Amino acid sequence: MTYEELIERLDPTVYRNLKQAIELGKWPDGRALTREQRAISLEAVIYYEEKHNVPEEQRVGYLDRGEKAGTACDPSVQFRKDRQGGNDVDPDQFVEVKV
Repeated sequence: MTYEELIERLDPTVYRNLKQAIELGKWPDGRALTREQRAISLEAVIYYEEKHNVPEEQRVGYLDRGEKAGTACDPSVQFRKDRQGGNDVDPDQFVEVKV
């Protein structure tokens, strides 16, 4: 069985347990996740979410920027340092950074 087949057949309960273990940093029985276990679990969860078309807002790591999207409060936006001028806020002084 390939990794892809394993993820395709992964039980939704196992997926939820992996996701919770990543969030809490420990397994359901209380043992702490190692760095390697966290990395492998996170990879499996992300792959599962992609394969099973989990809505973006329900995926691990999703950040709802709401009405702050595209503003200075949005961490994906950086202040343009090459602007000259006063303290007036100009929407052109911000550029979106794709990561």
